[in-house]
Amino acid sequence: FYRTAHRHRCLLLISATKSLRLPNISMAERFFSGTSTAAPPFDDAGIILLSGPPCCGKTSLLFQFAINRAAESGRHVVFICSKGRLENSPPFLSQGVEPSLSVLQRIQIKYIEDDEGIRKYFAAFHLLDDFPAAVIVDDFTGFFSERSCQLRYGNTRARDLALVRILALCQNAISHANAKLGTIGSCNLLLSDVHQGDNPRSLFIYKRWIGSIYTIQGDGLGSYLLKNISTPQSGTKEARAAKYSIALQYLVLEEIKE
Repeated sequence: FYRTAHRHRCLLLISATKSLRLPNISMAERFFSGTSTAAPPFDDAGIILLSGPPCCGKTSLLFQFAINRAAESGRHVVFICSKGRLENSPPFLSQGVEPSLSVLQRIQIKYIEDDEGIRKYFAAFHLLDDFPAAVIVDDFTGFFSERSCQLRYGNTRARDLALVRILALCQNAISHANAKLGTIGSCNLLLSDVHQGDNPRSLFIYKRWIGSIYTIQGDGLGSYLLKNISTPQSGTKEARAAKYSIALQYLVLEEIKE
């Protein structure tokens, strides 16, 4: 019933364009089940960042997003991550969600060890015969070792330089994919990062390359608030925010706040 209802609604709703979101659908809702998978096909072809403190469910949000993208697009999604981190902290799905085997088979897990793995993947991206609906990189900056970046570039801003070069490569690859896809669909890139304060450490870099940045903050009572912060590329803030929690190994959407 869930899959049938989803497909039926997708046929009835008009797809969002690359520059306009439908007023009743927020990006924040797309990280959860129900509201997000019932949404029109996601056509934002830019780069999106999800940043939050440790242990706030970022990997779970990314994986639920991957399921939603695979379900609504009918295409595959690439989930790039560290094998060790994923095995030690597997993602939790939204409560009541039981994705079909066909949807799960469209999520391709790719394990890498460092930023060189990201570079190699996107350097060859234009050679793909079938572009994914989305590429997701879990703990993006965790692959950039300060020491290895120093050895490679030999200056005090080596890690920042490595980040900029990879982000430029990613942007070029995603833009190429969307130019090739045309009206067939879109390919978007979703990254996650860990921050200790209110915003990502590399926010000044992200603002140059990323159109949509979403941050997560705890409320001190066991719940979290996921919200959009504006960037020069997006120009405006998204009005809606999602309040959620992780309970009994489930991702629980508590409310959508205006």
